[in-house]
Amino acid sequence: MRVLVAGAAGSLGRVVTVGLAEHGHEVVGLDLVPPPEGTTFAWHEADCADADAVAAVFAEERLDAVVHLAGVPEERSLPEELTSHVVTTAALLDAMVAHDVPRLVYASSNHAVGRTPRADGELTEHALPRPDTYYGVAKVAAEALMRLFADRHGIDAVSCRIGSFLEEPTSVRNLSTWLSHDDGVRMVEAALTAPAPGYAVLYGISANTRAWWDLEPGRRLGYEPQDDAERFADRIEPGPQDEAEAQFVGGPYATAQFHRPALGD
Repeated sequence: MRVLVAGAAGSLGRVVTVGLAEHGHEVVGLDLVPPPEGTTFAWHEADCADADAVAAVFAEERLDAVVHLAGVPEERSLPEELTSHVVTTAALLDAMVAHDVPRLVYASSNHAVGRTPRADGELTEHALPRPDTYYGVAKVAAEALMRLFADRHGIDAVSCRIGSFLEEPTSVRNLSTWLSHDDGVRMVEAALTAPAPGYAVLYGISANTRAWWDLEPGRRLGYEPQDDAERFADRIEPGPQDEAEAQFVGGPYATAQFHRPALGD
């Protein structure tokens, strides 16, 4: 499969591009910045929010699928978040329709449902949107756009609500939300190759003993995580933030430190 990875230079992109190549896929990178040193696959330096630039990439490359990992990974103003996550998704989807590219795998976030109280129990793919930040709002909107294109154009679109993508967990919350590097690749590979998923949501976490989110939606698509954050539990010291971070699914993003005007700095 020839796969365009948007956001290929990011922390997730650098891992996924290597992993997909190891699985036999032909990778094409797309990012705002030049390719990392040692990159051996095709690379395009362009802004995913620029529809013309995205269209030019699709016109040049023959593609079978898109993995959309681009976007700012932190909280900013609402217009910045909508541009970074919704406009980029729209540009890629328009190009996919124009060039008959049938599948999108999207790096959504747990913050799309981050304001859900932990007291509500294990979260399934049927949880209603409940963003904790403008970042989360943008992820919800991008998921809605994917659903629209799946319904209108028959695109297979898998939204991966990623937890904490880290080499290893660093907090008590991470023991529930961790996604290992190897499982991140397994997740994307499954989302790319699952037969006819239509529009689907999975939770991007490893097989954590303390998992807050249901892994069954991913397993239905062939995602079988192999790692468990619990093996790091004895290295993690309890911290003063643990109680606050455990109140809502989104952890610190659901706390007052992220409150700000929607249109402010």
